Amino acid sequence: MKDRYKILTVICLAATLVPFASNSINLALKDIATDLRMDAVSLSWVVTILMIPSAVLQIPFGKSGDRFGRKKLLLTGVVLFALASLGCIFVRNGDLLLVMRFIQGIGSAMLSGVSVAIITNIFSREERGKAIGIQTATVYLALSAGPVLGGMLTHYFGWRSIFIATACMGALSAVGILLFIKGDWKEEKEAKFDWTGMVIYTVAIVGILWGFSQLPDYKGFIATAVGLLAMLLFVYYEKKESLPMFDMNMFLSNRVFRMSLFAALINYAATFAVTFLLSLYLQYVKGFDPQKAGWILLAQPIAMMLLSPVAGRWSDKTDAGKIATLGMAIIAVCLVVLLLVTPETPVYLLIIVLLILGAGFALFSSPNMNVIMSSVEKRFIGTASATAGTMRLVGQAISMGITMMMISVFIGKTQISIEVYPLLMKCLRYTFIIFIALCCFGVYFSMARKK
Repeated sequence: MKDRYKILTVICLAATLVPFASNSINLALKDIATDLRMDAVSLSWVVTILMIPSAVLQIPFGKSGDRFGRKKLLLTGVVLFALASLGCIFVRNGDLLLVMRFIQGIGSAMLSGVSVAIITNIFSREERGKAIGIQTATVYLALSAGPVLGGMLTHYFGWRSIFIATACMGALSAVGILLFIKGDWKEEKEAKFDWTGMVIYTVAIVGILWGFSQLPDYKGFIATAVGLLAMLLFVYYEKKESLPMFDMNMFLSNRVFRMSLFAALINYAATFAVTFLLSLYLQYVKGFDPQKAGWILLAQPIAMMLLSPVAGRWSDKTDAGKIATLGMAIIAVCLVVLLLVTPETPVYLLIIVLLILGAGFALFSSPNMNVIMSSVEKRFIGTASATAGTMRLVGQAISMGITMMMISVFIGKTQISIEVYPLLMKCLRYTFIIFIALCCFGVYFSMARKK
């Protein structure tokens, strides 16, 4: 397609919204906690709640994009995300902030569910890895800018300025979509939508994610059990449905697709909360202001941004699965080093570890996505893209769920103060132990995808 790089540029711009909004808010958490009087557990929900509608709705929206047009879903998602960002500016209590973040999650599901599918549509198999690598690098650029800009905006203008910046980015993205994206890429014209499957799937995802975040409380065990039973029912129902929301045969019969998704799920479950935990460590234990903490956390996404296009091109020429496995192994080693962090750990050592960790992320993410998108037929790429996005978000939510559980166990529902700093360090150590164990499983799934 002649204008494919213009379309890629617009998609990359839209793709920056979610990672910027997610990563920049980490540096504002301390100020948000003070301003809105939020305790440690509620503060964790500011990050986590955006992921629940994203995880629930990505597959339905991916399927809707196949039927109604991917451009329409992309534009609607960007506009909704921008409007919710505007709403965050005016909140006066923690509950309303969580509502606005939830609406952001709905917009996130729309735009994330179709963006990689559009890239797959307009680029040939020979260029696909490179294009996905560029899009991944753009996401990591937003992750890079998040800590620095979020820290600076919070330091000089207050935490609400982060959402002003996000709303402006959303408006610019919407204009770009209207001007430069002409096609709509409908794959299915008259297929009915599987509403029953969507309801069962929603119960499953919400039950698992909300329940996991409530552990070890008994309500968490009940909700998690209900979610798991609903997931089993969803698999059973979708196998029998003639026009399913998710083609279960594609998942069960395609080992490469299945194992690559499991690897992505575990990778994000083992890594997403690292930035959240380190932002608390740097601001509370180390006593740095948001701006300085942002500059330190910049190391990881900078490495990801620089290496992702290289990893994407490399995955076009060699075994992408092996590259992804190498990346996962590097991540596991870095998590072992982070386990040893103390209040006296030099900042330069932390920066070195974050740079290597970012390299591991880059080597895993774009090659693994290239494997996923290249392992399915063209008519399934919308569903495959949304499924991969869902696995990422479910993994991120599990990561935050583990972290919230550890915070609940060690700190409880109290504001973080100097008296609880030793408990915060203990929370960090035990959480990293769980993440290391998960990473080992991720290496296995990445290695086993072609056996």
